[in-house]
Amino acid sequence: MPYVLSIAWLVFGIEAVTAAKAVDPGGELPPEVARILAAYDMPARTFSVFVQDTAQDTPLLVVNPDIARNPASTIKLLTTFIALDELNPGFRWKSEIYLDGPLRDGRLEGDLYIKGYGDPYMVIERYWLLLDQLRQKGVREIGGDLVIDNTYFSVPKVDPGAFDGQASRTYNVNPDAFLVNFQAVNFTFHPDPESNRVSIVAVPKLANLELLNRLGVSDRRCGGYQNGIAIALGGQDSNRVTFSGNLGRYCREYRTSRAVLQGPTYAYGLFRSLWAGAGASLEGNLRVEAVPAHLEPFHSFESLALGDIIRLINKWSNNVMARHLLLTLGAERFGAPATVANGRQAIIELLRERGLDFPELRIDNGAGLSRETRISAASLGRVLLAASDSLFRAEFVSSLPLSGLDGTLRRRFRDASLVGRMHIKTGRLDDVFAMAGFVRSRSGREFAVVAIQNEPGAHRGPGEEAQSALLKWVYRQ
Repeated sequence: MPYVLSIAWLVFGIEAVTAAKAVDPGGELPPEVARILAAYDMPARTFSVFVQDTAQDTPLLVVNPDIARNPASTIKLLTTFIALDELNPGFRWKSEIYLDGPLRDGRLEGDLYIKGYGDPYMVIERYWLLLDQLRQKGVREIGGDLVIDNTYFSVPKVDPGAFDGQASRTYNVNPDAFLVNFQAVNFTFHPDPESNRVSIVAVPKLANLELLNRLGVSDRRCGGYQNGIAIALGGQDSNRVTFSGNLGRYCREYRTSRAVLQGPTYAYGLFRSLWAGAGASLEGNLRVEAVPAHLEPFHSFESLALGDIIRLINKWSNNVMARHLLLTLGAERFGAPATVANGRQAIIELLRERGLDFPELRIDNGAGLSRETRISAASLGRVLLAASDSLFRAEFVSSLPLSGLDGTLRRRFRDASLVGRMHIKTGRLDDVFAMAGFVRSRSGREFAVVAIQNEPGAHRGPGEEAQSALLKWVYRQ
């Protein structure tokens, strides 16, 4: 289900350049790439390429360079570059603790507030560290409620399954100013052939999450979709996950991860579990509201540095973290609360300040999980060249997956001659496949490379095969 475009596109003066626009194709695809497209009966006009030596002023190869296409997750390169160049690698987010009541002998006689400012990586280990620091400052018992203040982001409540109907998938998690552990729970299923039952282990354990186990054991072989396990969430405001179906009795185990609950209710459930596990107590319940104006911060907790954050975003193509960057840029430029519209406007202005004016650009959420995002191969290539000239070039380039070694490229380009020669971000949606990044050729030259294909079936293999051939061609230059 496509995203609905906002009137903000008109306000920002952003216009889509469609495939019908007259463009100079600029050149021909390398023969090996053209052969692959022909074998799949895919026209070359659906394929855009930009290749330029970072030490030169003109491209080596451009093919359909100015057509606005959906770049999928490669748009994260634009979002992370602007964030890094504007905020600098040492930028950190904060999370603040407030006490609404006196603290006597380890007991808070009142409510404890947590205010989030958009930390993109408040995973369970860091959440535990935040709570441990709170205990070290003398808080052991909370007599009131836990209150979550997530008002730093003003993001409409949207069905996380609106994009593709997969509401429980972690890549669809919505931004939240106090997002904890990406709302993810890892489930492990173990069949017991003797009792014909399946045990379920959930990590982390959430105090407010109910697991309804209706699983059985069958003689079916291992394999198939989710190994025969159906997972149903009870709705946006439900705290129940139901498991049904049958797991093969000879399957050793099955693992999967799902996003559950809402941002504040997940943070609350994990707080209760971690807090109780450390021997501390919380007597109240959850409230979600702003911190009263008269309270002063009791404790402040800092995030990882932005330089580390963009590595996590680009290496593993984390959508919600990229969306937090867009919102943060909006808040830093225009003030709180952060909105998607302000984030888009901030990026447009920051690009223009760097001489990067892309009239065809549609940013949407900044992560690429969108049917509306658009950019041309030439424009994305200019972003890569600007990043190559940036003061923070090393931080940006090292954030990209490295061929044959890590991130989303760890199992690709494992030929000895190609391992470690490419820093490439990939992107894939239905009928979309894209790659963008840097290639160190065998002659020692460095090339900025962008390839985007929008064509039915491109994501099923043809796009990846053709673009891999292009990258190998660039390597031979």
